[in-house]
Amino acid sequence: MDESSGNLIIVSGMSGAGRSSVADVLEDLGWFVVDNLPPMFLTTIVEQVVGTGASPRLAIVVDVRTGMFFDELGSALEDLRAKGYRPLTLFLEASDDVIVRRQESVRRPHPLQGDGRLLTGIERERELLGDIRAGADLVIDTSNLNIHQLAARIVNAFGDEEKIELRATVVSFGFKYGIPVDADVVADMRFVPNPFWQPDLRPMTGQDKPVSDFVLGHPLAQQFLQNYVDVLDTLRTGYLNEGKRFVTVAIGCTGGKHRSVAMAEEIAKRLREKGSPTLVVHRDLGRE
Repeated sequence: MDESSGNLIIVSGMSGAGRSSVADVLEDLGWFVVDNLPPMFLTTIVEQVVGTGASPRLAIVVDVRTGMFFDELGSALEDLRAKGYRPLTLFLEASDDVIVRRQESVRRPHPLQGDGRLLTGIERERELLGDIRAGADLVIDTSNLNIHQLAARIVNAFGDEEKIELRATVVSFGFKYGIPVDADVVADMRFVPNPFWQPDLRPMTGQDKPVSDFVLGHPLAQQFLQNYVDVLDTLRTGYLNEGKRFVTVAIGCTGGKHRSVAMAEEIAKRLREKGSPTLVVHRDLGRE
């Protein structure tokens, strides 16, 4: 049996990174969701739900809450693939400080904390999840996403399966705040003149037409756009051939307000014109 990855998702990730929120969004999209499943039952539930046609799309949340059973996830996934199933793996990530705040806000202990500190539990969880994160088809860093932004990412990735196409998220960011940890490819816009030094443009953002015209009208920006979109189109073909259906493109400038925002919007527009469902996220807009 050879089941397409389009109707089977394994959801995992850090505690506090948004697994429950993602499960809720997937249910709203019509997915059959199984939460906190011990790995030894993975093949059984897939065969019962997907294999028999009971539900066209199945999402299974597997994480460290299963305790000692979590160690069996690797062999369970191997067994699943040996039987012809090709699941997509979604991994939810967040920074330590964000996880600490979220865990403290709900006043629940970390599942691996035991009698130790919360940070000890987080460190242990990262170790246990290292392999599944490394092999994930899609990693989403939720550190700077609210619930609505996270939902938009999930809808963009899993909301429409009529046509298999590379789904892109273009993220603008400021290098002063760090490169997005979930980026697949990163481009630096600091070679383009900075609108910040234009008094009339400084208060605006890359979403405002005067700033966009200033950035995109530069000859180097035009050359970059043409070449970079061609590169992304090459990646699109290769990714789809290799079974990768998601890409996060990070576009950076100094503060994430002008150049990266304008360029991200234009790149997203051109990707959509080429047929790739594309979401734009301006990570650092408004931080200055």
